[in-house]
Amino acid sequence: MIINLDKLDYCASLKNLETISNKQNYKFIQGDICDAHFVRQLFEKEKINIVLHFAAQTHVDLSFVRAFEFTYVNVYGTHVLVSAAHEASVEKFIYVSTDEVYGGSLGKAYRRAECTLTDERRHNRLQHSCLPCPSSQQIMFCSFECQEEFDESSPKQPTNPYASSKAAAECFVQSYWERYKFPVVITRSSNVYGPHQYPEKVIPKFISLLQHNRKCCIHGSGLQTRNFLYAADVVEAFLTVLKKGKPGEIYNIGTNFEMSIVQLAKELIQLIKETTSESEMEDWVDYVNDRPTNDLRYPMKSEKIHGLGWKPKVPWNEGIKKTIEWYRENFHNWKNAEKALEPFAVQPPCI
Repeated sequence: MIINLDKLDYCASLKNLETISNKQNYKFIQGDICDAHFVRQLFEKEKINIVLHFAAQTHVDLSFVRAFEFTYVNVYGTHVLVSAAHEASVEKFIYVSTDEVYGGSLGKAYRRAECTLTDERRHNRLQHSCLPCPSSQQIMFCSFECQEEFDESSPKQPTNPYASSKAAAECFVQSYWERYKFPVVITRSSNVYGPHQYPEKVIPKFISLLQHNRKCCIHGSGLQTRNFLYAADVVEAFLTVLKKGKPGEIYNIGTNFEMSIVQLAKELIQLIKETTSESEMEDWVDYVNDRPTNDLRYPMKSEKIHGLGWKPKVPWNEGIKKTIEWYRENFHNWKNAEKALEPFAVQPPCI
């Protein structure tokens, strides 16, 4: 029996569960991981033996204005859950963390080239890493090869409230292994995209904006890069960790596929607006103020989970086309979806 515990917060939609809601081996329960009494009763009643802990506040932009709520849900809620799971003697507890706990990779050596660039030339140089300088027209180029890649032993150096809360929660989870040898496993994954994702995240947000004839809003220079994994690949990674992951271990779930936010916007414009004209593509981009901190990139080494037999399989071209088509038909799965398309986080009501 698979039990899905969800608070049904602002970013949730029961429509996303319609295809499985009638399965005999599936049960949905609405509840809050921060309610310690409820969580303990749930473990006692349902006889749960394995936990995959995905529940969290995850929108980085929102974390800057609601940092205490992120701390409460992500840290306190995780402590409540792992404590109850330990009391119930579950067989395995998998905590789903993020690549952002490592902080941005800046590297230790780079070459500097200060020059004035058009947006087109910036786009062409995205095969290298680009670090914005104080002047918006000065770009620092740094070869990716000289930059640090994170493995599971790399120190945690989070730079935003979301990442900090996830890093702190990791410490609580890991402490149950160190103190009790309680069988916990921690995963840190790259950015996940695909159907069913609330459109506050960058890929569904850009897709939905363009499908509603609105411009992609890019924070700052847009030269920051992210690694993107298709949802189906990440599901396979979690199943691999569930079956083969060793207690007390951490596994990076990463991909070598990396793209700048500017390049992402332009690729989606090409696919949705069917144009390859640089000037026409610029008409669909709007540069706005950057978030307080915006890490350059999160390159990870994933050889450890590769050793368990997992590697990503879905190519970008296939995954992004499936995602675009899904949002064309299902954007209104959320009653408040339009609010997610604003350039800056619209604070949902406190619940």
